[in-house]
Amino acid sequence: MSFLGRMTALFIEGYPLLIEGLRSTLLLAIFGTLFGLGIGLILITVQKLHVMDQEPFFKKTVKKFNAQLTKMYVAFFRGTPMLVQAMVFYYGLNQMGFRIGFYAAGLTVVSLNTAAYLTEVLKAGLNGLDVGQSEAALSLGMTHGQTYRLVLLPQALKNMVPAIGNELIVNIKDTAVLSVIGVGELFYMGRALASRTFLYTEAFVLVSIVYLITVLVMVELLKRISRLSDKDASRLLNSQSEVGV
Repeated sequence: MSFLGRMTALFIEGYPLLIEGLRSTLLLAIFGTLFGLGIGLILITVQKLHVMDQEPFFKKTVKKFNAQLTKMYVAFFRGTPMLVQAMVFYYGLNQMGFRIGFYAAGLTVVSLNTAAYLTEVLKAGLNGLDVGQSEAALSLGMTHGQTYRLVLLPQALKNMVPAIGNELIVNIKDTAVLSVIGVGELFYMGRALASRTFLYTEAFVLVSIVYLITVLVMVELLKRISRLSDKDASRLLNSQSEVGV
């Protein structure tokens, strides 16, 4: 039987495993990206908390300390491989007596890792906004917290939609490292299929094709979402200009 024939037969035999693995991969990537974005919003808010001269010394110290903690968090998760983070988190917690499931551990690691990268993306997005907007908000009586929450963060989030999409694509591929702690994602299922049939090359080529198709589909979906977002923004601007006229 030819290589293509063996791969076809392998797909017919093992597609339930591959579908199950793909489902786990997508769930981990999507929810890990969403949770990571939520954590990133909290981290960047803590980093950007304004320290005012009239505040008590203790309050200023706490703000500065928390800001440094968030920077250390970002440095750690960006500076170490997700593979090592998964091993330390899962086996470390279990060794200390905290029993945590494979998928819960995997989702936590993806979320924490994503938060570190999106925090930096958010910081760049906020730094790229016109400083006059925050000055105008403060002059209207808004606090620094309200300015970030109601004025700056919504704009930064809109501008970073492509970056969030890129992080989702990265997570789809990077979830493969979670197989080391037993998470049944796509790569894990492909490896199980290969071990059962001894067709290692065919199995991993098949897994690669599934990854490629999934990523290409997600890229196209994200492009459509980005175009829809741009159209909505254009409609809003046009309606505002018409009202102004």
